Amino acid sequence: MKNFLKNWGILIIVLAAIVFARVYVFTPVTVSGHSMDPTLSDGQRLISSKISDYDRWDIITTKEPGDEDRMIVKRIIGMPGDTVKMVNDQLTINGKTYDEPYLKEYKKEFSNDKLQDEYSYNNAFQSQAENAQNFTSDFEFTVPKGEYLVLGDNRLISKDSRMFGLIDEDMIQGKVVFRYWPLNEIGGV
Repeated sequence: MKNFLKNWGILIIVLAAIVFARVYVFTPVTVSGHSMDPTLSDGQRLISSKISDYDRWDIITTKEPGDEDRMIVKRIIGMPGDTVKMVNDQLTINGKTYDEPYLKEYKKEFSNDKLQDEYSYNNAFQSQAENAQNFTSDFEFTVPKGEYLVLGDNRLISKDSRMFGLIDEDMIQGKVVFRYWPLNEIGGV
């Protein structure tokens, strides 16, 4: 009986630790759609940490405003207290101009051919890109305390704060810290 309790006790403790970690520490997430291309692709699987602090440029998971059963993956651009402007594809936060190196590849393709090759799988995306003046539409937000401005990296097609507004901190589910699928792209994000 002691052996039985010892063996099952260890198993129960391990299972309880896994459940605790899943509920309070991390959550698996699947990227759905192309709004984070080229950084993250449709179908990739990620680990999101529920115990991380959030900072500018972090990729986060959040409930989608208007459909809180749906999780979305976006990048934090504006922090509480920031004034964020985008004019002619130039990002300015609190009067300071920022480059967005994670957009370099798509901005170059947009300049070359308005992403027609990249969007060859979707005529609506091709049409949207062809008619766009800039890779990122102009906007201006002042971010209040407790809220964040989030954008997708694929700015031409991303449904983000430009459409649904700022994200309340309580809606953020975690910070993306690891990609585990596909295996050839496994690693930190």
